[in-house]
Amino acid sequence: MHRLTLAQIARGLAAKDFSSVELTEALLTRIGALDPQLNSFITVTADQARAQAQAADARRAAGESGALLGAPIAHKDLFCTKGVRTSCASKILDNFVAPYDATVVEKLAAAGCVSLGKLNMDEFAMGSANESSHYGPVKNPWNLECVPGGSSGGSAAAVAARLIPAATGTDTGGSIRQPAALTNLTGIKPTYGRVSRWGMIAYASSLDQGGPLARSAEDCALLLGAMAGFDPKDSTCVDQPVDDYLAALNRPLAGLRIGLPREYFGAGLDPRLSDAVMACVEELKKLGATIKEIGLPNMQHAIPAYYVIAPAEASSNLSRFDGVRFGYRCENPQNLEDLYKRSRGEGFGAEVKRRIMVGTYALSAGYYDAYYLKAQKIRRLIRSDFIAAFQEVDLILGPTTPNPAWKLGEKSSDPVAAYLEDIYTITANLAGIPGLSMPAGFVDGLPVGVQLLAPYFQEGRLLNVAHQYQQATDWHQRAPEGF
Repeated sequence: MHRLTLAQIARGLAAKDFSSVELTEALLTRIGALDPQLNSFITVTADQARAQAQAADARRAAGESGALLGAPIAHKDLFCTKGVRTSCASKILDNFVAPYDATVVEKLAAAGCVSLGKLNMDEFAMGSANESSHYGPVKNPWNLECVPGGSSGGSAAAVAARLIPAATGTDTGGSIRQPAALTNLTGIKPTYGRVSRWGMIAYASSLDQGGPLARSAEDCALLLGAMAGFDPKDSTCVDQPVDDYLAALNRPLAGLRIGLPREYFGAGLDPRLSDAVMACVEELKKLGATIKEIGLPNMQHAIPAYYVIAPAEASSNLSRFDGVRFGYRCENPQNLEDLYKRSRGEGFGAEVKRRIMVGTYALSAGYYDAYYLKAQKIRRLIRSDFIAAFQEVDLILGPTTPNPAWKLGEKSSDPVAAYLEDIYTITANLAGIPGLSMPAGFVDGLPVGVQLLAPYFQEGRLLNVAHQYQQATDWHQRAPEGF
């Protein structure tokens, strides 16, 4: 049963081929046996999952239906879950048990999803390798010596290893799409405001967005349809009807205009990934798409702009973790200043401290205009580049990452090298547009992904193109050996 996709599970549950309880027990057994190799889970909620599975089976027996009713998933450990530890993979929140459910958790529970637990991640979602977690790094099931990508590395590794069929993730600068690419999954970052951020512990509030990781575009469409929608509790959530993503999957691609930004194919891109991208392009041309070269001239400024804006927002958001109200508190503080300094110094990891310091510096008197304000102006230019490009094409295509997965620890001593792995993904967050990564081949036995970007609220079109591509190829069906 662990090889079933979310869509196949939905059909199997509807046909009574198996029950949610049977499926849940099988996956819990699998997690217990295999996850010690991967470290993808922080918390396994076995008792809760069994109770939810029994309730789902009872709802079906009473005549209720629904594609996700009884389907097992797991949540990235920055979505608040009532009565269950929500740690953000940080020592400072190791003992925090949320008193409420995040809206995403609430919506998926209402749809009948069974949550098997909370998934490992980079601490406070800060990282591209899932190596900064307080609970240790996550390993890539395709090669246990390699990173799975980050920050949603636990979500990606668990789904890729067939421990769960799908998972929630968050994407601040590529943290759904990049790990999806490195583990042979499909992952979508929706338009900013499409999915509620209420109850999602913030890293950078103007960039964070929740979304699904799964093995196919069809599975992502199922999950995103339940996650998306207006939430009055989130002032950044957009009040706009949710499209029928499943209905959009089978639209033909004839006449679709796809743009290839020339800036994506310069120095820094592994030529073997470039070959995979062009092979994908040829497949899409066979399906009826037309290709046009375009320009995104301000992309070169994206990394420096992002690594001013995101740390600045992190500096502000993480100021609440002070050892006073909740979370880790140092022992025997001498006074209030000592409490703050030691609680934060002992509770935060190195990468989080680095970004807090960069952000605080950028926001400080005398530097705000020179750094933060200028970065926001560049952000507007990047957004304008996309608006102009989408006057010429319907979608933009390119590599998700410049390289396949790297070895654990390889970039630990050089944070900038790790930051550069986000070069193709962060522009979507800066502009707020939706982006999707889909499997497109392998390099040295490691998966690589292709990224699709679309105008605001065109998630259905992204899923449509990915689904049509996946009907013509089998990259997404391949599983890592031993899992």
